[in-house]
Order: sequence, then structure tokens, then C-alpha cells
Amino acid sequence: MTLLLMLFTTLFIVILLIFLSFWLPQINPDVEKLSPYECGFDPLGSARLPFSLRFFLVAILFLLFDLEIALLLPTPWTINLSLPTTTIYWASIIITLLIIGLIYEWLQGGLDWAE
Repeated sequence: MTLLLMLFTTLFIVILLIFLSFWLPQINPDVEKLSPYECGFDPLGSARLPFSLRFFLVAILFLLFDLEIALLLPTPWTINLSLPTTTIYWASIIITLLIIGLIYEWLQGGLDWAE
């Protein structure tokens, strides 16, 4: 009986959320909301707009440091391994390479927004 009650409750919540997701956006229609892309670009305009290379470089740097976090996240659990020094050694190499790359990027002027 409780399983049937949970099933009906779940079904009610799903139907309610589907109804709300179709009904709420239609309350205040906007030009941006009615366009196929909500990214801030005009989808009907020219596709050959100038693109900032500095923005691209900062995005790449963000991805590199995001990858660094993903690689170094399991480091605290290395204490439970038989040789934790090996993992700490490799983590130190990763951090050193990233610091060298950051210093190189800094010296080349890749982090300067103004020219």
C-alpha cells in the first residue's frame, strides 16, 4: 500500500513540475526568451563577429587549473596506500609544471587584459 502511495505521489510531483515548466515561461514572454539561443548573440546576424583571443586564453587557463583540481583531488586519500610518497611525488610534479606554465604565461603577457 505504501509503495502505491509513493508511486502516486511521485507521479503527481512529476506532472506538477511538467505543468509548471511549460506554464511559467509563458507568463512574461521576452524577445531573448523567444529566440532559439539564449546566449546573448544574435542568431540571425553575421557569424563572422570578431572573437577575443584573450578571452580564449583565459578560458584555456581556467580549464587547465580545473583539470589540476581533478588530478589532485584524490591526493589526501594516498595516506591509505602502501607507498603514499609516490603519489605525493607525482602531485608535486603536476603542481610544479602548472606553476612553470603559469609563470611562462605571465611573462609572455597572456594574463594582461589591457595592451
